[in-house]
Amino acid sequence: MTALDLSSPVAVVGTGTMGQGIAQVALVAGHLVRLYDAAPGRAQDAADAIGARLDRLVEKDRLSAADRDAARARLTAAAELSDLADCSLVVEAVLERLDVKQELFRALEDVVGEDCLLATNTSSLSVTAIGGALRNPGRLVGLHFFNPAPLLPLVEVVSGFATDVTSATRAYETARAWGKTPVACADTPGFIVNRIARPYYAEAFAVYEAQGADPATIDAVLRESGGFKMGAFELTDLIGQDVNESVTHSVWQSFFQDVRFTPSLAQRRLVESGRLGRKSGHGWYDHGPDAEPAEPHTAEPAQAPAYVVAEGDLGPASELLALIREAGIQVREDEEDHGTRLVLPSGGQLALADGQTSVEFRDVVYFDLALDYRRATRIALSASQDTAPKTLAEAIGLFQALGKDVSVIGDVPGMIVARTVARIVDLA
Repeated sequence: MTALDLSSPVAVVGTGTMGQGIAQVALVAGHLVRLYDAAPGRAQDAADAIGARLDRLVEKDRLSAADRDAARARLTAAAELSDLADCSLVVEAVLERLDVKQELFRALEDVVGEDCLLATNTSSLSVTAIGGALRNPGRLVGLHFFNPAPLLPLVEVVSGFATDVTSATRAYETARAWGKTPVACADTPGFIVNRIARPYYAEAFAVYEAQGADPATIDAVLRESGGFKMGAFELTDLIGQDVNESVTHSVWQSFFQDVRFTPSLAQRRLVESGRLGRKSGHGWYDHGPDAEPAEPHTAEPAQAPAYVVAEGDLGPASELLALIREAGIQVREDEEDHGTRLVLPSGGQLALADGQTSVEFRDVVYFDLALDYRRATRIALSASQDTAPKTLAEAIGLFQALGKDVSVIGDVPGMIVARTVARIVDLA
């Protein structure tokens, strides 16, 4: 089964941010695109907004003026649902409610031809449940784009229980023809990305709610140590707190309130207060015109130790030994294996986060996991109230000597990156 021919008209129902993005993708690929929205005038507003974005692409030399003009000529705003009758593919991007989507697709079945492929952009609802209201659920498939749709390559192609192979294959090949990276997946709660992503948000929120660190510090550690493009707090501000919280709640309910997906009370308060992120001007961060970037907590300069004693195998952190030597700090190898840690001149111990807390041991400082200790620019440390100040100072100085910023966080199990990666792997 091949992709839709470029002569086949494509319709997008729902003209919010995601609907506009999907329409732009199909348009730039070469299709005739029809926009429809139940709210009067909304489809034309969306067409104008897409045209403006095409103008900006021309200004940035990412699209020729001729291609821009041709794309604009292929884009129309539909006044009625019946205007979509000759479309070969209809993608819905409407309100994330099962009853709303079911009603829309029932109406579309009375309008489009028997060969028209129907697709839902749902991020969390069951494709099977949506299709359950249709006469022919075999032609319904999930096409889950990610925001912003014109920029992000991944598209989840979701087969419901009744989706036929022909429909799924055509949707997959069409997404690929549009320059996307399609991934076929089953109709499970959250599909792939939204299920695996839940711990990324949940663990960051849990550290915050435990008063382990503030949002800016957690985000900085996730970026600069964990290697993630964006921290959990800034990412949910970009997505929209209401949207992100709704998906979390849907996945939680779909997994019969599994505690691993429990929504955050702190995020719920943001949503209830109208602090939805960038789109409202305030979320975890202030996004107003005069807002200053929030800075992470960074430790003051400290004296590096003259040497460390390496005991046992540091596992994922073994590369630290080479970095310490390169910084001119002596590494003494203990021939007897007493554990997996570094012993500091003060007698205190420095160990990789393993899910335990510093308060469980005497004079221990934990350091967080890093994706790549050589490339990491920030390391998180945690210590308990029983940790000697000298031990913490030596630990701070050691990592600063390696060229890292240091953020000292609260004594929370698994710290930040380690607990996040462990939870993601657990669900993968």
